[in-house]
Amino acid sequence: MAKSLFSYRKFWAACFGPAPELPMSRAEMEALGWDSCDIVIVTGDAYVDHPSFGMAVIGRLLEAQGFRVGIIAQPDWTDKEDFMVLGAPNLFFGVSGGNMDSMINRYTADRKRRNDDAYTPGNTGDKRPDRAVIVYCQRLREAFPQVPLVIGSIEASLRRIAHYDYWTDKVRRSILLDSRADLLLYGNAERAIVQLAHRLASGEAIHRVHDLRGTAFIRKRIPDTWHVLDSTSIDVVGRLAPRENPYLNKEETGCVNRDEAEPVRMIDMCDATTAETVIRLPAYEQVRDDAALYAHASRVLHKETNPYNARPLVQSHGNRELWVNPPPIPLETEELDGVFELPYSRQPHSQYGDARIPAFDMIRHSVNIMRGCFGGCTFCSITEHEGRIIQNRSEDSIIREIEQIRDTSPAFTGVISDLGGPTANMWRLACNSKSVEAKCRKLSCVYPGICKNLNTDHTPLTRLYQRTRAITGVNKVLIASGLRYDLAVRSPSYVKELVTHHVGGYLKIAPEHTEEAPLSKMMKPRIDSYDEFRDLFDRYSREAKKKQYLIPYFIAAHPGTADDDMMNLALWLKRNHYRADQVQTFYPSPMATATAMYHSGKNPLKRIDRHSEELPTPKGLSQRRLHKAFLRYHDPDNWPILRRALRQLGRADLIGSGKHQLVPARQPTRRHPRVEPSSRPFATQHTRSETKVSLKGQKTQQKVT
Repeated sequence: MAKSLFSYRKFWAACFGPAPELPMSRAEMEALGWDSCDIVIVTGDAYVDHPSFGMAVIGRLLEAQGFRVGIIAQPDWTDKEDFMVLGAPNLFFGVSGGNMDSMINRYTADRKRRNDDAYTPGNTGDKRPDRAVIVYCQRLREAFPQVPLVIGSIEASLRRIAHYDYWTDKVRRSILLDSRADLLLYGNAERAIVQLAHRLASGEAIHRVHDLRGTAFIRKRIPDTWHVLDSTSIDVVGRLAPRENPYLNKEETGCVNRDEAEPVRMIDMCDATTAETVIRLPAYEQVRDDAALYAHASRVLHKETNPYNARPLVQSHGNRELWVNPPPIPLETEELDGVFELPYSRQPHSQYGDARIPAFDMIRHSVNIMRGCFGGCTFCSITEHEGRIIQNRSEDSIIREIEQIRDTSPAFTGVISDLGGPTANMWRLACNSKSVEAKCRKLSCVYPGICKNLNTDHTPLTRLYQRTRAITGVNKVLIASGLRYDLAVRSPSYVKELVTHHVGGYLKIAPEHTEEAPLSKMMKPRIDSYDEFRDLFDRYSREAKKKQYLIPYFIAAHPGTADDDMMNLALWLKRNHYRADQVQTFYPSPMATATAMYHSGKNPLKRIDRHSEELPTPKGLSQRRLHKAFLRYHDPDNWPILRRALRQLGRADLIGSGKHQLVPARQPTRRHPRVEPSSRPFATQHTRSETKVSLKGQKTQQKVT
């Protein structure tokens, strides 16, 4: 049983009380009566004191433990001066890249530089560097070489081991080595950061902190008390191509070597774990040079993510050992309530004045009700970062936050813009058996089908929706987070409540594809699950006498997707009268399973050997553009490339002006100037039905996730 977040004896500086906003300057520190900070957080985002921003959550939580916390937001990284503005902290610097990975924030899926940044005042795109965590640590080492550095956020979390880097097309070593940080905290790090702060405050040296869950660090060697289990003894891996023995007579049968051995199946259920066992992953140098070993390491890593049975991992980097402790124990409801009810001002820091911060505008009146996702979608980073076990807030805590928004936000118009989280409808869904949950190593509770042990009852969520819309002063509560429709159809009464009262004309939903080959690599349900939900959506919309529309969105160029898969998806879109305004091209984020597919051409959802399934992996710019063009089959600019592709696929019959043909045979002679749609990654991808004539072509607001 993990120690409760709020059960620690408070540090002596608790006497100062909570700050109206965490200080960002010496003058603000002096106004609070501080002579120094105990902890300083450096972040790539503008400082918004709101529970949707990581630096605010960690800062306010540490403040609640009695520590004095300062913020350095978006410092000038070209020299060390901005990093010295608050002086040296007494305990450590916490370094975060921000709510988004800095590379994904700064570059498109085509590796083009962006000009905007939703987490920056004025939406300007020049306030954070590439690989922000590494750069910030370099400046801090220059300014304060003796102060401990602790790195976190999604940027560090997804780079905790050797990882494929899309922007250089290489495997990079753990970010711990490049940043020279003392400790890495991955996932939602409340438990680790609180315990670490108290231990350092008691005088313990950071280099002796080796037992915290959810942390990674570098050590010289493995202690003798640990039993090292090679990962290939769990899941034997062979090379992409067998080495040829130059001394073997090719007409004779040689001995079977290790590379040709039949791999064993990865154990899904572990009856017992050895308390002092660590799993050795292939070394950085090995996964850098052998894509099959990289896919194998990814497979083993993802099988060791259940906090109740995961074992530590170790990976050599030269003559040093990277050690990754098991994930943190999920927060209990009372703890999560406490985190979300800390004294946030719910506003950007006052130094920004009236400058607009788009990410804040989007979430200022939204309420997060849960954490985690057990969907396990291979292209998504949420599960790797937040875990597969849902952490729930209480109903009363959620109601209190809505009432606080109503009573304190000057911009509140009576509309709660979202009531959700990583997935809108996983609140209070969990395994029916704690003992089964503690042993399970499956990557998803809903793929290839919904697990028989999963509780899918949406009744508590339905009651929550009903209670929120009954709050005085609240006119509408919308659901904008992504919906897991294969779960929703298990509870038609929930779908009726959702469609009748909580859809603002449009509801986004993510089938991602229509074809079985790519869907199986995404770990997404078959398209008939979407059809079942759509029927319920249409039925309850008619009963409510409302004109409402689903907004399905799809991914182009995902690993495992062939050209004809995209062609069939385009035909489905046309049959269903959908035109995609904004499309999403697969973005290989660090550590995702789909990224291992992209890099290796292998499928780590199955055992890896030289006979493993070869995946069609769209990598070249021309093929990725083709797959994107299929999603926008209606755009005349895409017709030439689509006509060529259809002929190559032997489907020239789809060229023409017939009802069932995909693209016309000729280009239009005149057309209006084209306005390029946004291609921001992980953005909501909108489609517009051709039947929505009465909407006059009005587009919905894009939401960056």
